[in-house]
Amino acid sequence: MDKYGRHITYIRLSITDRCDFRCTYCMAEEMTFLPRNEVMSLEECLRVASTFVELGVSKVRLTGGEPLVRKDAMWLIERLGALPGLENLVLTTNGSQLERFATPLRNAGVKRLNISLDTLRADRFKAITRIGDISKVLSGIEAAQAAGFRRTKLNTVMMRGTNDDEFNDLVQFAIDHELDISFIEEMPLGDIHGRENTYISSEEARKILSERFALIPSTESSGGPARYWRVAGSESRIGFISPHSHNFCDTCNRVRITAKGELYPCLGQNDASQLLPLLRTEKSNDALRQAIVESMGIKPYGHDFSQQMNSPQVVRFMSMTGG
Repeated sequence: MDKYGRHITYIRLSITDRCDFRCTYCMAEEMTFLPRNEVMSLEECLRVASTFVELGVSKVRLTGGEPLVRKDAMWLIERLGALPGLENLVLTTNGSQLERFATPLRNAGVKRLNISLDTLRADRFKAITRIGDISKVLSGIEAAQAAGFRRTKLNTVMMRGTNDDEFNDLVQFAIDHELDISFIEEMPLGDIHGRENTYISSEEARKILSERFALIPSTESSGGPARYWRVAGSESRIGFISPHSHNFCDTCNRVRITAKGELYPCLGQNDASQLLPLLRTEKSNDALRQAIVESMGIKPYGHDFSQQMNSPQVVRFMSMTGG
């Protein structure tokens, strides 16, 4: 529990800062990745997750980078899936590796997938990701459905002048394929310029969608920051993640751990606790457990992205924090 009385039941654990895409809002075009010895081993990732679960966390989301490019990632996933007390093991992915991994993930106990998809157009997808192939992602979505995953959610970062003319098409794609979809306001993370020109609010996106779809407000929650709406006649949920226009901090139940073992209590702040030194110098988990408990004391009540679009206070890239 943090000092504001919020129960932390959800961690986002990055297992790599590497990715097979180079999305423009997530990475610089020429990225310098962490040396291997500065990245938590899979055994250390398991130790961190296990300790959080012992402290009451019931949901673990694996992120990257792209988690499925981590060598032997399934070793970790299989062990997390069997972890007593962990009720909800989920994964955020760009979808490029799902054709290969969807069935093993399902068999290992992964409950749900989030798949990043910002466009349905091959040329635009290549421009956004710099090196990605949309056909692999679409095949990955099909593989996930064939493996038995349900309520798979698409994550779409909203960018004016880039994909705002596709919001309706993306929702229709989600409906046609029995998927959920969340539209995410672009966040000022990393030294990437021009966001003040591409930012679109959730409110503006809803106005665009309401011209084609009858949106019905919903009180449903997936345990994360999205506020959901329903489309009449469909099972699909339309979510909006609004760190600028509608802060969700008062109900925040999550923290993030980077691939190098930094525990960030807040995505929008720079304060972090360093877990990796404890993992490598302490054989017992007592010091690790104490560091986690003490980190709740630096979790702020909220963040403020509204003044950061031109000069972000958070200079680490999204791929460094855990996408």
